[in-house]
Amino acid sequence: MTSKFKNTLIKTWKFIWDNDSPLSWILNVIIAFILVKFIIYPGLGLLLGTTHPVVAVVSGSMSHNLENGQICGIFPKEYSNNIDDYWRTCGNWYERNNINKEAIDKWPFKNGFNKGDIMILKKVDVKETKLGEVIVFKSFLPDPIIHRVVKKTFNNNIYILETKGDHNSGPIIEHGETNLTQDRMVGKAIFRIPFFGWVKILAVDMLNGLKSLI
Repeated sequence: MTSKFKNTLIKTWKFIWDNDSPLSWILNVIIAFILVKFIIYPGLGLLLGTTHPVVAVVSGSMSHNLENGQICGIFPKEYSNNIDDYWRTCGNWYERNNINKEAIDKWPFKNGFNKGDIMILKKVDVKETKLGEVIVFKSFLPDPIIHRVVKKTFNNNIYILETKGDHNSGPIIEHGETNLTQDRMVGKAIFRIPFFGWVKILAVDMLNGLKSLI
């Protein structure tokens, strides 16, 4: 490495990290984006065995909060965001599907999660998947869906899952929730980071807004 090239690298490094100019800030953002998208994200994917190791929750279908006064298609007169009130309001559906409150109390993310949360995923194997686990799967929509496993069957040597959003009144057939097989699995949620997904959601909304103006 020549001294001229070395000096250029040192100057560039100092400009990026020590300079407070708008150009320096833009370069920092670009470098951070490149590192995350092409190094950190793929590295996590290899480590966790999935193409989507980190996802942002973009809907309220897993929320235990009331939305327009309702949850699970029911408009309760009194409701607090806790597992007991959730069961009192939505428990009939689970009981009809042979799921009791004792089982729900042991489920991961039993209190649901919200739009704007970040979920960390790992490789999912339909054969090993248990009721109550939260998975991400390829739906019949453009984007994947993150919902909870509420049924597991074994037919013709194939494991088939059924999912439901905690906030929803039941599985949505049109989204492909009732016949999930291994080829549509993306990952299983293992960790939640509240609110951090709003960065991505707001950025995507801003880009879509700009596209509509072009």
